Amino acid sequence: MSDDVRYPVRTASGRELTEQDVEQLADEFERDDVPARVVGRLGDVRRGRPSLTGRAAASPRVSFRTTDDLRARAEDRATREGKTVSQVAREALESYLDAG
Repeated sequence: MSDDVRYPVRTASGRELTEQDVEQLADEFERDDVPARVVGRLGDVRRGRPSLTGRAAASPRVSFRTTDDLRARAEDRATREGKTVSQVAREALESYLDAG
């Protein structure tokens, strides 16, 4: 069992899970054998933000490396404007591409 699990682990209803329960659930998820009781509660195993495409599909991702300074500047701007760094980056990329 991983050392980063903090016990007691409880379900949403408050039932305490044993280490054996947690191991069994982890094994099921790793095998992609998600129990129906879990899928039913989650609705869908995939989690995350809504798609930006307007459809029930994953939004395309763009990933790139940057300097500490540029990241800090983006975080500052996002905080000032009440946005996320992702929103600021999307707006900057869109503006750059529209200008070209």
